[in-house]
Amino acid sequence: MAYRIQEWAASERPRERLEAHGPQALSDAELLAILLRTGVRGENAVDLGRRLLHTFGGLVGLHRAPFAEVKAQHGVGTAKAAQLKAALELGRRLAAALSSQGARPRIESPEDAAALLMYEMSALEQEVLRVLLLDTRHHVLGAEDVVRGSVNRAQVRIAEVFRAAVRRNATAILLAHNHPSGDPAPSPEDVALTREVVQAGRVLEVEVLDHLVIGRGRFVSLRRQGLAFE
Repeated sequence: MAYRIQEWAASERPRERLEAHGPQALSDAELLAILLRTGVRGENAVDLGRRLLHTFGGLVGLHRAPFAEVKAQHGVGTAKAAQLKAALELGRRLAAALSSQGARPRIESPEDAAALLMYEMSALEQEVLRVLLLDTRHHVLGAEDVVRGSVNRAQVRIAEVFRAAVRRNATAILLAHNHPSGDPAPSPEDVALTREVVQAGRVLEVEVLDHLVIGRGRFVSLRRQGLAFE
């Protein structure tokens, strides 16, 4: 087994994956690995990041942990602990700044939507169909879960997909659902459902911006794939 990240295929290395697919495509452990840069004997940087997440109970626990405790972890030390703490604090300050400004995210690409949805939805153990509600400039007004369980044409009522959009005066929506298997490849049922929603949106004059299928650390945009948006 190749413990050193340098021995991995280029397409699997965290930095190369970030460059190719964006930071939202990486797991928490992979993002930590980029900050840590190196691991220790028998444990690469991704494994070290995974161990830190387990030890402290995730990113929130790592952020709250005293500097001395993080520094004391095998393979960390002062410099790496400082890098981790600085990055986590920057994330906290950014979230606070956006909240204080009342900023509403704007969806300009599938990656924008994935950045909002993928972290949570990729970890769900059952399928969920979620609808992002958007205004005329594609700012996010809110989100609604329409179906929990099996997301297929038999289970999804098209009227339910648009109910919240009508109530909130949304002029556009974006669909997203997860595949608990981790494979985001759209099924024929996914494509057929999307086609029905797009057609209904035209009748209701509500634009259907896209449908994302979310897997484990990956997603597929049906619009980008040319599926159901003919």
